[in-house]
Amino acid sequence: MSTSAPRTATVTDRLVEANRAYAARFTDPGMGARPVLRVAVVACMDARLDLHAALGLQLGDCHTIRNAGGVVTDDTIRSLTISQRALGTRSVVLIHHTGCGLQTLTEDFRHELELEVGQRPAWAVEAFRDVDQDVRQSMQRVRTSPFLPHTDDVRGFVFDVATGLLREIEPNS
Repeated sequence: MSTSAPRTATVTDRLVEANRAYAARFTDPGMGARPVLRVAVVACMDARLDLHAALGLQLGDCHTIRNAGGVVTDDTIRSLTISQRALGTRSVVLIHHTGCGLQTLTEDFRHELELEVGQRPAWAVEAFRDVDQDVRQSMQRVRTSPFLPHTDDVRGFVFDVATGLLREIEPNS
């Protein structure tokens, strides 16, 4: 007979258990997939950003698209296109933040990965030094995308992780 040591619980196990507790008290909110406020928020994946709390949002109010840096990539455009064309959003809010990890990386990160694993990633790191300028670039990418029919209400912000305040970034003229 084989005796195996008890498995140590992982963080995923903890999350699954939390979901069981959530599901036990869950009631179907009866809402559709279309965001009530017709807005899509693109933001960094940083764990310090609680977007719903920071923006006063409730379940069902918006689409939330998050990635490293909150930068507008081809995949972000894909998600925004589906959000606008299939699910009715009209506004886009872009949120970067102070102290972003992408400000400490360079595109050399891809080269280092290639050396380590033997294959260069197909994606760009999208590292940046100037957070305001990167917000402007992201706004420009949204505004000029041929796939997005609604580009008149695109605004960009920097979230201050120390104060919780948003600072609006004016686009390039």
